[in-house]
Amino acid sequence: MSTPSVAPDPAVGPTPSHPSPQITERVVTAPSGYPALAGGLLGLVASIAAIVVGGVRLAHDDAALGTALMVLGPLLLLASVVAMFGLTAVSPGQARVVQLLGRYRGTIREQGLVWLNPFTRRQRISTRIRNHETETSKVNDVEGNPIEIAAVVVWQVEDTAMAVFEVDDYADFVAIQTETAVRHIANSFPYDSHQEGGLSLRDGTDEVTRLLSAEIADRVSAAGVRVVESRITRLAYAPEVAQVMLQRQQASAVVAARRLIVDGAVGMVEDALDRLAQRDVVELDEERKAAMVSNLLVVLCGDRGAQPVVNAGSLYQ
Repeated sequence: MSTPSVAPDPAVGPTPSHPSPQITERVVTAPSGYPALAGGLLGLVASIAAIVVGGVRLAHDDAALGTALMVLGPLLLLASVVAMFGLTAVSPGQARVVQLLGRYRGTIREQGLVWLNPFTRRQRISTRIRNHETETSKVNDVEGNPIEIAAVVVWQVEDTAMAVFEVDDYADFVAIQTETAVRHIANSFPYDSHQEGGLSLRDGTDEVTRLLSAEIADRVSAAGVRVVESRITRLAYAPEVAQVMLQRQQASAVVAARRLIVDGAVGMVEDALDRLAQRDVVELDEERKAAMVSNLLVVLCGDRGAQPVVNAGSLYQ
């Protein structure tokens, strides 16, 4: 049960390729541990009783029976203790990876008390959902601007065999690969796009988050880990350029506002000229139309209220 790789996205470049897993999870069942527990306790009681009775028989000169009980008692005690070492409790949200003499025998996911071969190694693996939040990193975006970025990833072990045998430490592996993916995403996009429809870290939150989740999932797939969700928790310009970039954003906003005002003013002037012509209110030559357009644009695009000049003469004086 391996985690499928995510297809590479051309926006962020090729994704890393991992070698094919040598071992994948194989879920096995184990017998209930309660009969073994009862048998072990009964064996302990019987071994103690055999030792006591054997000592009594030796004291009464019954050497044969006493010696037999004195030998049987410790052997029964040892067998009971060894058998009880096979008792294994599997808690909810956990699994046990079972190895025998260095070979993977399977994974126990069944909850409760089970009994396994006492000579097996049973490694506890948490299958609960976990959070990992990266440190705030200072990186350069695709335009070379220094930014600060951090993210949180929600993940869960899906293939316990891959988590144990394919990487040294799967939790540390997830942390490092998440940090790498966050830096790669930050290097692939600008902090703020200055082109209409361009994807940026600040404005394209949903798309950037999708790409981040896909890249993290592909990077940690070698550890049998499934990514539930990832989010950018901090995104800002670095302090040394924050003020300059704020001025740049303000200038861009002013230019955009001016462009909107001019577009609206031109539309209003065109509408005014069309209505005057349709209703035959006044007949204007090209020179007077130009003067009217200039005056209307000054009134509509100016920052302050225009001071009207009343012409007491004719239109041409």
